[in-house]
Amino acid sequence: MFVSRQLVRRTGLRVSRRWSHSPAAALSGLNSVAEEDLAHFAKILPPTAILSTLSPNATPAAELEPFNNDWMNKYHGRSTTVLKPRTTQEVSEIVKWCNQRRIGIVPQGGNTGLVGGGVPVKDELVLSLSNMTKIRAFDDVSGILVADAGCILQSLSDFLTPHNHIVPLDLGAKGSCQIGGNVSTNAGGLRLLRYGSLHGSVLGLEVVLPDGTILDQLTSLRKDNTGYDLKQLFIGAEGTLGVVTGVSILAAPAPQASNNVMLALPKFENVLPLFKETKRQLSEILSAFEFMDRTVYDLAVKHGQGRALDPSDVEGAECFVLVETSGGKREHDEEKLNSLMESLMEAEQPLINTGVLATSPAQFSALWAIREGLTEAVSKEGKAYKYDISVPLHKFKEVVDKTKEHLRQKDLLHENAVKHVVGYGHVGDGNLHLNVVAAQYTPEIEAALEPFIYELVASYKGSISAEHGIGVMKTHALQYSKNPTSIEWMKRIKALFDPNGIMNPGKVLP
Repeated sequence: MFVSRQLVRRTGLRVSRRWSHSPAAALSGLNSVAEEDLAHFAKILPPTAILSTLSPNATPAAELEPFNNDWMNKYHGRSTTVLKPRTTQEVSEIVKWCNQRRIGIVPQGGNTGLVGGGVPVKDELVLSLSNMTKIRAFDDVSGILVADAGCILQSLSDFLTPHNHIVPLDLGAKGSCQIGGNVSTNAGGLRLLRYGSLHGSVLGLEVVLPDGTILDQLTSLRKDNTGYDLKQLFIGAEGTLGVVTGVSILAAPAPQASNNVMLALPKFENVLPLFKETKRQLSEILSAFEFMDRTVYDLAVKHGQGRALDPSDVEGAECFVLVETSGGKREHDEEKLNSLMESLMEAEQPLINTGVLATSPAQFSALWAIREGLTEAVSKEGKAYKYDISVPLHKFKEVVDKTKEHLRQKDLLHENAVKHVVGYGHVGDGNLHLNVVAAQYTPEIEAALEPFIYELVASYKGSISAEHGIGVMKTHALQYSKNPTSIEWMKRIKALFDPNGIMNPGKVLP
């Protein structure tokens, strides 16, 4: 361990926005699954791939609970039927039938989302991709991987390891999220700073359209400049335009050396100068720069996610930064990282109090476990209202402080209401995870938070959803990030692809 060294909101005309939220309205005109539908599905799928509380072979309702409820237990559906196809053709036949019968469909991956996009609003049919787990092809020269949409992200990583490649995406939920869901939500993750977004790394998609047509754009070409790039419409569409069944993605060469360091900072104002200096010195080997405030770090320690620094070193720290490097030669990378640390510690006005550099694979994993465990720690502490936003980097702390003060003025900042307001996120791409940790979910707290937070984000010209998507949670708030013209054209695209409105109804669009 390094030796410890102690040391306007925009004004103008306000646009009047109507604050209403009725996702169930999108389901008007849709039908529930009936016994005759089950009889048809039985011609497509084996009995083990059909879960339904309807007769003749009713499944206990408890077995459908994992599909009807999100992992935070915040969003709850009432689906009677879950189908688990194994092939794209089976998906096509199911979707074609549902379109003819006007039955709403919720495509579901690992159900790890945070905005309710993967669970029914009412009793729509759940189409689980969990049985579609084939790795179709991998070219170890080009690095192009083609896989079924139901492949778990960690499983793809494990497959690529002996081939000296990695998936260009890393999430805390990698042990259960699926690549099709990652693509459908345009998941960002922990290393977007290094590898960019899925809009760049996904080369092709196979999608079942709402009428059952299979759109095969599963190309493995790095360059294809022949007209409209249709796949981009489905990346981040959250299953509202079709069901992603196959993904072609460019895997990245595995780094031959990885290092990380946890830094304790005396004040938030040091984060941006530290980021600039880190980018300058580490340059091409910098792969992650993660920020967490003191409160959420303490929650991670409290709930068993690990401890990066000794209590004496944490003293006086207002926030923490986790820096990761990934390169091709260990000696070169360690030299650059040690040089950075020496310059930081020896500076006349040091940006950090102290830091700990991982010296073994186990310690490397332990430091990441703290950052990846923040979501779990927050959920153990209470009921979390999660806001995944993009704002200017220098406004991260201001957003947390203004939210906290707003709740204090509403007399909601106490143990029986809101216990903590915390912030953490990806400094490299301006993504702040604002978490309001409450004793219980209540209408009073939600009314205090919304539209306040969305208005605050809009005042910074930010985004109300940086990487989690819109789902059912933010349909009513889309207007804070998209102007009326953009929303109108999004609706036209939806109507063109899905005129009957069966695909994930009530999600994304207001």
